[in-house]
Amino acid sequence: MMIRKGKRLYHAFGLNIVSDLLLPELIVMNTLEGVDVTIEIKEMDKWDELAETTSHFVVKEGSVLFHVPDTAVYLIEHGTKITISPLDETKQDNIRLYLLGTCMGVLLMQRRTIPLHGSAVEIAGKAYAFVGNSGAGKSTLASAFMERGYRLLSDDVIPIVFSDKEKPIVIPSYPHQKLWTQTLDHFGRGTSNLKPIIFRDAKFAVPVMDSFQPKPLPLAGVFELTKTASDQISISPVLQLHQFYLLYQHTYRNFLIQRFDLMDWHFQTVTKIAQNIELFQIERPITRFTAEELTDVILTIINKEELVYE
Repeated sequence: MMIRKGKRLYHAFGLNIVSDLLLPELIVMNTLEGVDVTIEIKEMDKWDELAETTSHFVVKEGSVLFHVPDTAVYLIEHGTKITISPLDETKQDNIRLYLLGTCMGVLLMQRRTIPLHGSAVEIAGKAYAFVGNSGAGKSTLASAFMERGYRLLSDDVIPIVFSDKEKPIVIPSYPHQKLWTQTLDHFGRGTSNLKPIIFRDAKFAVPVMDSFQPKPLPLAGVFELTKTASDQISISPVLQLHQFYLLYQHTYRNFLIQRFDLMDWHFQTVTKIAQNIELFQIERPITRFTAEELTDVILTIINKEELVYE
């Protein structure tokens, strides 16, 4: 297809993307057979004139408008278009951060795709997701797996769709991670060639093309990471209704589910996911670095070896 001068072609989140904005984190395509999403830079009216409430989000049928102060105003429409109105042209890294995070999470939900908030890796040809609250150690755990030769499917937003046989499938996002200095130091990786993530000088954007799995894989398990003051790692299976709550809690920007009038759809969808996978909660000590131990624990669970639940 013909692309106007200045347009760029990318593939991410299982979508073919045509963008006005340079997106160095994404996989570049020379040609696209069909376009799923367009990203346009366009001056919109002032936020104060667009917004109807004091919230940073305005939700209307088929569209979401949100505002990042001193950065940009974003409009996501019908799961097919994102319009960006920069408020500060010098903050390109900031603009992309919210585009590839919040915007894509909203867009996936508009397309009726569950976006989990976490990291996903390939183990033995299947996808396993690590979810948890901010700071739980999701990206660090994924990095520990990658140090052992496993590959990353997604970091931050994990798209989940269904196969023809109604089995959950993880769609790869793009080959980047966000890692703390502590994690990089632990694995002997320097930060001299990395860019810090906005407002977080101790967290960096890390390209991982050589350790990226670009093919969709069946989702086999979800592990929720939580923190504990205990010095011991504790593992327990998540059962019945707690599975729904876990998947709801860790759906990306889950406060929008009700505002989109998608509670029934979300409940039915995550119930179908839970029926096809195993879910576990792992408590990790905050007193020490446990990523390698957690990797061993998870591999033990996956391999169905004997494990004593604490």
